[in-house]
Amino acid sequence: MSAAPRPTSTPQHPSSSAASQLPPAFPARAPWGAAGSLRAWQAEAIEQYRRESPRDFLAVATPGAGKTTFALRIATELLEARVVRRVTVVAPTEHLKKQWADAAARVGIRLDPRFTNAQGRHGAGYDGVAVTYAQVASKPALHAARTGAERTLVILDEVHHGGDALSWGDAVREAFEGATRRLALTGTPFRSDTAPIPFVTYAPDGHGIRRSVADYTYGYGDALRDHVVRPVLFMSYSGSMRWRTRAGDEIAARLGEPLTKDMTAQAWRTALDPNGEWIPSVITAADRRLTEVRRTVPDAGAMIIATDQTDARAYAGHIARITGESPTIVLSDDDGASDRIEEFSASDARWLVAVRMVSEGVDVPRLAVGVYATSAATPLFFAQVVGRFVRARRRGETASVFLPSVPQLLELASTMEVERDHALDRPTKDDADPEAALLAAAERETSTPDAVGKDGVAGAFEALEAQASFDRVLFDGGEFGTGAEVGSEEELDFLGLPGLLDADQVATLLRQRQADQQGARRARGQAAVAPAEMDHRKQAELRKELAQLVGAWARRSGQPHATVHAELRRRCGGPEVALAAPDELQARVAMLRGWFVGKR
Repeated sequence: MSAAPRPTSTPQHPSSSAASQLPPAFPARAPWGAAGSLRAWQAEAIEQYRRESPRDFLAVATPGAGKTTFALRIATELLEARVVRRVTVVAPTEHLKKQWADAAARVGIRLDPRFTNAQGRHGAGYDGVAVTYAQVASKPALHAARTGAERTLVILDEVHHGGDALSWGDAVREAFEGATRRLALTGTPFRSDTAPIPFVTYAPDGHGIRRSVADYTYGYGDALRDHVVRPVLFMSYSGSMRWRTRAGDEIAARLGEPLTKDMTAQAWRTALDPNGEWIPSVITAADRRLTEVRRTVPDAGAMIIATDQTDARAYAGHIARITGESPTIVLSDDDGASDRIEEFSASDARWLVAVRMVSEGVDVPRLAVGVYATSAATPLFFAQVVGRFVRARRRGETASVFLPSVPQLLELASTMEVERDHALDRPTKDDADPEAALLAAAERETSTPDAVGKDGVAGAFEALEAQASFDRVLFDGGEFGTGAEVGSEEELDFLGLPGLLDADQVATLLRQRQADQQGARRARGQAAVAPAEMDHRKQAELRKELAQLVGAWARRSGQPHATVHAELRRRCGGPEVALAAPDELQARVAMLRGWFVGKR
């Protein structure tokens, strides 16, 4: 997104000069959208708006930066100056309508979030309404008449939703073409398609591709440097997957290793299967991380994003068994869902389980740990999910997001600070990179042509086994960790990072943990038997036997595989299975056999 030129000095204005002296992350715990004082970027953007007095203004600010406070300050000034007489807020969801109305009420603007198209006009005593994009699309002429009846400011929240369908874009244009002022907001100004976003300016770049142009941009990198948002640690987990295709073939692969596009999708799907061990192992790790964070942030919460309601309920069952506390479950965008979100936000409960509807705009500032357990992989959706965890309430809070070691997700995680624009055009074939084209063709090749989606097609996909292992930590474009079993000391080194750290401290500690682990591995390697002298066949047989016994004991005891492995290591000593010598593996096999005959 192209940013407006940044002034070289902080704007001075009777109502903003005091605000300009505040630290960027102030205020620490203001209600959503109702900060009484401005952050530096908000004051700067408002001063620009005052100077230009534009009919259309697009503000791009990273999730958690305070777009709502910025917009409501502008609305207040326009109402007081009688530039406008009404305010209409257009939001993606019903829940966000209520949040906007509550935030506006705190600054003296009365919005009716219960307005329906059947009413035709808002209730007496209101300054305007809060509606959804779907509501506008169903009756654009009604909203056009309302907008034209009085001088109106239209706030288009998460304006990229205006391009969700051609009919939606046309409806938004028809409804608000006559507005006196339009203020468009987004934290994710890009779309995965080429649908134009209403009232957004596009200009050709150096390659002739038309890209969106923002009037003011405040990106994640800026907000991180200003301590407005939390630094995000991405905890990546791989593991061994096994599944049966609809043709009846059994396939085994390791998540995160180079695979065809179809095999990656199927391994990913197998990992997310509630009946496998990957999900409970990762939930256990995330809950450990949450416990560590709560040592310094007592009300910190965690959220897992599921693909659908069936998975969400199953994940909730795992959380209840692992933590001993039933999580809050949000399954749909209805009144009950809004109430549950608000109750969770105001409580100190540990876990929230949600389907995709909670990925955008829902404000629960205490969320600090997330599990990305969905198959969606667009840059837009990924940024929206991560945005639920980055809102900083005080300096030093960190966010941790757990995700599968899938190339698409790892790439998105490693480019968190990259600014993106919405492109209306796609490069022509002549302009395309030939190497990129060859890579895309290779990805389309597959040894499993019967890849199926979540709902399946003819035949049946069956996830057979999903084991998790810690892969790495991604932070600020770097990678840390050398891979380890779940429950291992190496994994706990990263899960146990303090909950209050600024970005520089996070990077320093990650480098230190990385160096310590590499040093320990070198020491173990020097003490180990030379590879040429090792009976690799015996080692492979023992690993296989150990895996079978661990699986059998996990089924009998109800414990996750990771817990069984961790207990064996605690009792027998030695490194994780991948590095264990034959005698170490033999000791664990013998102990497990003893468990089956009651010798525990």
